[in-house]
Amino acid sequence: MLPGIVVKPLKRFADERGFFTEIMRKDWSDIFKDEIVQANLSITYPGIVRAWHKHERGQVDYFVCIKGAIKICVYDEKTQELAEIISTGDNPQVVRVPGHYWHGFKAIGVEPAMLVYFVSRLYDYENPDEVRRPWNDPTVVPKIINGRTDDPRCNKPWDWFYPPYK
Repeated sequence: MLPGIVVKPLKRFADERGFFTEIMRKDWSDIFKDEIVQANLSITYPGIVRAWHKHERGQVDYFVCIKGAIKICVYDEKTQELAEIISTGDNPQVVRVPGHYWHGFKAIGVEPAMLVYFVSRLYDYENPDEVRRPWNDPTVVPKIINGRTDDPRCNKPWDWFYPPYK
């Protein structure tokens, strides 16, 4: 895993009324290393990619998929390493993404994905801390994917629509 990325499984508590899950607590110092100043909700239709972007002024993002499923990808341009994390509403987790990495996600599955994300910097409408590149940028060529160099997707432009494999 790229330095600074943390994945924290969340606990679901079920009873006859439904489910309850804590998704952010100030005392979770194992993952929340930054002050959270804003929370956002994104609903994304199946098959849509929201990528690539990064933050150059220190913003850190914390992703929680609350419904549906997403594939989160984080790319380090210097090492050409890519981390790929599947996150679903059925198996909730918080994923910490340091903003200096290129990152984004794709809604996978057959239903819209609902993503709540927390950030460590307020969005500045006049001067956003966001650099973008196209979702299908051919210069995103990972040499390492999830710590592996033998993944068949290595050393090729990143394809968000590469079929799942084992």
